Amino acid sequence: MITHTTHRRKLDADLPTTAEVEALLAKCSRRAPTGKRNRALLAVYWRSGLRCQEGLDLAVKDIDFEAGTITVQRGKGQKLRRVGMDSGTSALIQQWLDARQRLRLGPSAPLFCTLRGDPVDPSYVRHLMKRLTRKAGIGKRIHAHALRHRYAVDLVNEGATLTTVQALLGHSSAATTSVYLSRLGSSEAVDFARSREWA
Repeated sequence: MITHTTHRRKLDADLPTTAEVEALLAKCSRRAPTGKRNRALLAVYWRSGLRCQEGLDLAVKDIDFEAGTITVQRGKGQKLRRVGMDSGTSALIQQWLDARQRLRLGPSAPLFCTLRGDPVDPSYVRHLMKRLTRKAGIGKRIHAHALRHRYAVDLVNEGATLTTVQALLGHSSAATTSVYLSRLGSSEAVDFARSREWA
């Protein structure tokens, strides 16, 4: 029988470390527009705790640099929530927006779109994660949702309460959060996530 504690230990053991996530980001090209896009997208998953599709559904208008927030228009259960955006993630998104502008992509294209302005398919993200993991020499399977889990565990390690993490991840039940540790929505949770430093 798998107990809650056993499940949590297994989950934590399977999680990518901070160093491993940073290694994935480092393997994204710093020059190519796709590299800038991919690095910003992975940072959003890791540093703001978005689900894979939530990140791909973001619009340019959902990013508020002044407030340091990302608005998820249609989260799980079609719920709207706001999450904090730290300065490191903000800088990577800005680099991608600059590249987007040079590509002359209009504001109607999804934030993280193809170089022609089309939506990015989730299967692309799955293949991207496999490719980056291999290039980084990481011997474990890492998927986009694992970055969300890493985010939740990091929040707890930094002193966030279960309620704050529950709000940031958008969980309707604290029981779900306690098993998996995730999410954001209240102003307190937004402030907590926005103040986290990563450069």
